[in-house]
Amino acid sequence: MPPVDRNISDIVLIVDDVPENLSLLHDALDETGYTVLVATNGESALQRARQSLPDVILLDALMPGMDGFEVARRLKADFATQHIPIVFMTGLTETEHVVAAFAAGGADYVTKPIRPPEVLARIAAHMQNARQMKQARSALDAFGQATVAVRAADGRLVWQTPLARKLLSDFFANPEDVAPIELLTWIANAHRARRDSREPAALLVADGNRRLLASFHDQTGEDEWLVVLREENDASAVDSLIAAFRLTQREAEVLYWVVQGKTSKDIGDILGSSPRTVNKHLEHVFEKLGVETRTAAANLALSKMRGT
Repeated sequence: MPPVDRNISDIVLIVDDVPENLSLLHDALDETGYTVLVATNGESALQRARQSLPDVILLDALMPGMDGFEVARRLKADFATQHIPIVFMTGLTETEHVVAAFAAGGADYVTKPIRPPEVLARIAAHMQNARQMKQARSALDAFGQATVAVRAADGRLVWQTPLARKLLSDFFANPEDVAPIELLTWIANAHRARRDSREPAALLVADGNRRLLASFHDQTGEDEWLVVLREENDASAVDSLIAAFRLTQREAEVLYWVVQGKTSKDIGDILGSSPRTVNKHLEHVFEKLGVETRTAAANLALSKMRGT
């Protein structure tokens, strides 16, 4: 199957085992300007969804073999396709089928016989929402932001930028579509802090000389939280101090280890210097930062390292 050019138009995947329905919907959507893909059974629907990543999926609820509900569940269980809005099509309006559609991950539903104007209106609404989410993720990616949206009820990662996915994989051993328990626990504590008008503490996960910092941004929905991740290591932190305060390499190294709570003797051992030499560097650091104590210097440096 050739790749679809996303720059030409938005993509809709129609899944239905009835040729007449496919023809009616295909013509209506094609005339409106959408790129239309079709599938006549559950297996081909899953394959085409993974290959083309359509913007919206129109999914027949009742099909032979794998029905639409199972197709939807599999799409929502796959990280690559779980963000795609699914609009169910069904000739049944019984409450249990409507509930089943939403329980399987559907965003909306239309009833048969299909009325193209209604379908087009529903598609347009969900297409707009999908486009806004895509633009938001693209903007975050462009600025190198490692950002995740987490659904607290079940720990699912609603979406994440590529950099966030890499950091989660580097620092945690967990399935890629579920947030690690350490992150979920921290989110719950941060949420309580926000609710009590307290500033949430950042999460710090260490792995050798690499560190992952997580900061609680906000809620994106009733049960979803937006979290920003940032990796730090000794070298990058020292470089940031050099740039922020115009320090020499050794002055920045001394200040960095002061931030880590090390004594002058500890720092001397780490850097291969005497405590007296360390204190001499600290005098220069205090002067450049305009502070008088180690605590004040550490607090100022920490704010710069965290980008606050």
